[in-house]
This record gives sequence, C-alpha cells and structure tokens, in this order.
Amino acid sequence: MASASMTAAQRLGHMCADLSWERLPADVGRRAAELTLDHLGVAIRGSAEPSTGPVRAVVSGYLNADGASAIGVSSRLAPAAAALLNGTAAHAVELDDVTRESSLHPGVAVIPAALAIAEQRGATGRAFLEAVVAGYEVVIRVGNALNPASAYERGFHPTGVAGAFGAAAGAARLMRLDAAGIGRALGIAGTMASGSMEYLSDGSWTKRLNAGWAAHVGVMAAELAAAGFTGPASALEGRFGVLCAYTDAPRPHLLTEGLGESYQIARVAIKPYACCRYNHGLIDGTLKIRAEHDVDPLAVRRVRLGVLSAGAGLVADPIEQKRAPGNPVEAQFSAPFAAAIALVFGAAGAPEYRQRVIDDSRIRALMAVTDCYTSAELDALYPERWPAAVEIEMTDGRVYKARVEYALGEPENPLSGDALRRKFRELVGDRLPASETQRLEDAAVGLHDAPSVGHVADPLRMVHVG
Repeated sequence: MASASMTAAQRLGHMCADLSWERLPADVGRRAAELTLDHLGVAIRGSAEPSTGPVRAVVSGYLNADGASAIGVSSRLAPAAAALLNGTAAHAVELDDVTRESSLHPGVAVIPAALAIAEQRGATGRAFLEAVVAGYEVVIRVGNALNPASAYERGFHPTGVAGAFGAAAGAARLMRLDAAGIGRALGIAGTMASGSMEYLSDGSWTKRLNAGWAAHVGVMAAELAAAGFTGPASALEGRFGVLCAYTDAPRPHLLTEGLGESYQIARVAIKPYACCRYNHGLIDGTLKIRAEHDVDPLAVRRVRLGVLSAGAGLVADPIEQKRAPGNPVEAQFSAPFAAAIALVFGAAGAPEYRQRVIDDSRIRALMAVTDCYTSAELDALYPERWPAAVEIEMTDGRVYKARVEYALGEPENPLSGDALRRKFRELVGDRLPASETQRLEDAAVGLHDAPSVGHVADPLRMVHVG
C-alpha cells in the first residue's frame, strides 16, 4: 500500500500495480482502445516515411522468434527493437495523440512498449489496455511536473524525457512486476530519459527518434528491473533527478496530486492535422475564416497569428525561418505554413506536408506576408487551454478574425467515433489489403474482449512500406 513517505516513483509504482480493469470507469477503458486504434493508423502511415527506413534497417537484425511485431518487418524482433521502430514511425507524421498541460505525445512512447511486451508475453487485450492506462498516467504526470514551457527553454523534448517513464510503467506492469519492481523500472528509466530539441535548427529527424527511443528504453528499463537491476527511488524529484536536471521550474506536486481520483488518459487529444499541436488552433481559425468568407488566397494582403508564448519557440520564432521551411519537418513546426495550407487547400493532413507543397508559389507568397505575435491574454489561459487567434487582411481592406479556444480533437471539442475510424482508414490507405485494414480496426476497438493482442500485432508485419 502506498504511503505519503514514499517517493513519487514508489507511489506511481503502487498505482500501476493496483490498477484493475474492473475499477476503471467505462470511458477510460474505451479511450484506451480509441487511442490504440489512432496510434496504429498513425504508426502505419509513418512507417513509409524516409526517416523510418534507417531505423528499420538497424533493428531488423535483432530477430527473436518469440518477440514482437515491428511494422514492415516480416519476422518478430526483440521487444525493445520493435518498440524503437514502431515508436519512431508513429511520431513521423505529427498526427499522434497529444496533451495540453504536459505538452507531449504519450501514445508514441507507451503503446509501442506495451504492445511489444503484451505480444511477447501472450497478454490479453484487457491486460494490454490496463498497461496503456497506467503508462499514460505516468508519462503525463511526469510531463506535467516537468513544466513543459521550462523544459523547452532548456532544450529538452518532453515526449522523450517523460515518455521513458510511461513506457517503463506499461511494460513493467505487463511483465507482472509488483509495485516495488515497477518503481525500480521507473528509477532505471530516469537514467535513460532524453530528448533534444535541436532538431528545430535544421529540420532533422531526431524528434521522431525521441519517441521511439523513449519506447525502447522503457522496455529495457522494465526488463532490467525484472532481472533484479536497481534504480534510484528518487529518480524523479531527487537532488539530481529528472525534475532538477530537465527543467528550471518543476512542479513536483503534480507527480502524485490526486493520484487515483481521476485518469490522465481522459485528457488526451487526438490530432486531425499533421503538424505541431501549437499550430492546430491556428488551422481551425483559418479554416473557419476560409469557409465563412470564401477567402481568395491570392487576394490576401497580410496574415497575423496569435500564438502562445510556450509554443512560439517551436512554431513562430525566428519568424524568418518559419516563413521559409526547407523540408517537411520544418514545415510541421511553422505557423505561417500551417495557415497558408489551410487557406490554399482547406486541409492540413499528411498530403499537405510534402516538399511539393512547401515549394508551391502560393504557399511561399502567403508565408512571406504572415506575422506571429504573443499576448498576455492568450497566455493567461495556458496550459489549461491552448487558445489561438487568426486575423486575415484582404487587399480590398476587409479584415476577418477568428479565435479558437479548444482545437479540434481536444476532449472539449472531440473527434467523433466515425471521424476517428475514417482517420485510421485514410492513414492506413493501401499499406494493408482492405480486408486486413477492417480486421485491424475491429480488433483494436474490441481489445477489451480479446484473448490476446495477436489480431492487433500480427498485421503490423504485413504492412507494405515500399
């Protein structure tokens, strides 16, 4: 039984060990299955990205007949290797789930790790979903405590840092470690947690690796804990712990505040647009103006985008760089590009984040007349809300404005079940035969009754990535 004298890792270990499907609210279990479905679609789509190929080439040598399925690899691999590939693929198209307060992507770390161990151990679908809920609880709480705005300032990627803990928690639970064992896994994860933001300097692929690496080391931490290796119980809040090393403004009380009273997974958003979440409100606002006023992109004089200070360094600054992205990664982190494609195409999915679109003269012209600003009014609501503002001035003097409080996909403005399934099918596309796509979709939705995760994991090896 957890007590107030325990460290945060120890208390989180008890929470993970004690969690049971029977005591979970129905909407929490359902959300775990929905997020798994969303993750699978995003990962399969990302498996064909150029950044995923080198990872696949490296991990394909780690064969293990009793291991786990990796997307596009015909043979099973060691679970840690499968988690590395699947997690990296899932973060490649910026369509993976996201949270506001922790400003991170929980699924890309937790689900690949949990699925790899569940498959290897022959766990039931329900046991897998329990592990997903536990992993999300840990990764989001660690992210909340990091204070993401401060972690960003220090140059650390919250998904990579906090993700290692969530992945370790989910994997350790599926290995049936007790509370002390899960706590040890979290302690070990503390020395493996990492993730640099320097990819912003040139649009390189390391952000995608941060997610896969978190899943990978989470499995490794759990396996080491299961083998008897020890880690510091104070890995989170200790004198040299993560909250001291990765942030200047930690909020340690958020590691355990209200633990067991509600579930963090209920606060997770699903992304409809293939870019940084800080751009989504801007896209919604631009699409609203486009639809209501039939805006001609060629008749736009100026665009002004109101962004949160916490996200400005990701999507708005330096403005000269954000107006001229050179590759898809830079485009994913450009507010001017996000608004431009919304105006020109009325869409911001994976097809819009391609080099031919980046080079489109219409997009270049709109980005050149786009400015970004921050304001105390927007920032006052952060991180509970991520508001955004859009102002478009036309050449004839007309000015259109929109403000968005909750971007599409937030719990307060959710995607419908039909929209979620449609997103899944569109992302999988022709990567699987239509019959297999339907079976995979149904298997993910029905995981709570599945005797194993095989119907979800096996199709990953059949995915066409060429």
